[in-house]
Amino acid sequence: MNRDLEPNTERTLFDESNTSAGGFYKLLTTSVVPRPIAWVSSRSADGVDNLAPFSFFSVSSTNPPIVQFTTVGGFKHSSDNARATGQFVINIATESMIDQVNASSAGFAEDINEFDAVGVTSEPAAVVDCLRVKDSPVSIECVLHQIIEVGNSRVVMGRVVAVSVDPRVAAADGHPDFTKLAPLARLGRTEWGLPGKVVVRDRPS
Repeated sequence: MNRDLEPNTERTLFDESNTSAGGFYKLLTTSVVPRPIAWVSSRSADGVDNLAPFSFFSVSSTNPPIVQFTTVGGFKHSSDNARATGQFVINIATESMIDQVNASSAGFAEDINEFDAVGVTSEPAAVVDCLRVKDSPVSIECVLHQIIEVGNSRVVMGRVVAVSVDPRVAAADGHPDFTKLAPLARLGRTEWGLPGKVVVRDRPS
């Protein structure tokens, strides 16, 4: 329980009778927080490199390993590219990259190289044929698994074919350490989440 709240207060009900689609978007993005960011790099069929952030991002399956990001509304270059070329990279965005990540969310024309437009250094991905963010400490390379149309959105699922981890953000087991990684998160409105306190609890058997 949030100790800053008075107990037994009445809730405000939002439903279809008093809330528009835009209202639900604002309500959900301020309620489902924090959300990790998939900074997706892709390449168009014409060879134009694209970079855009998506905060509707998660793991769909571990066997086979599949991750997903969702495009909302009209900004669909990343999903168009994934459909056309069958590949993309999810770069983990860190606290130091916040301004570049935010800048890359602008609605650039499809013929604009967004790495160049926002000043992000790129390098070739290890397995797939597109670029990754050079300074991103974790890059998840994917081949297209499936695209699902849902309402005004597209859910883009990618099968993971390679993950590269900068050893400077790795724990003793070689996997990313949250504190060293310092990943960004999106909240509601124009708010962003920065790394906070980490606590440990063993799972019950």
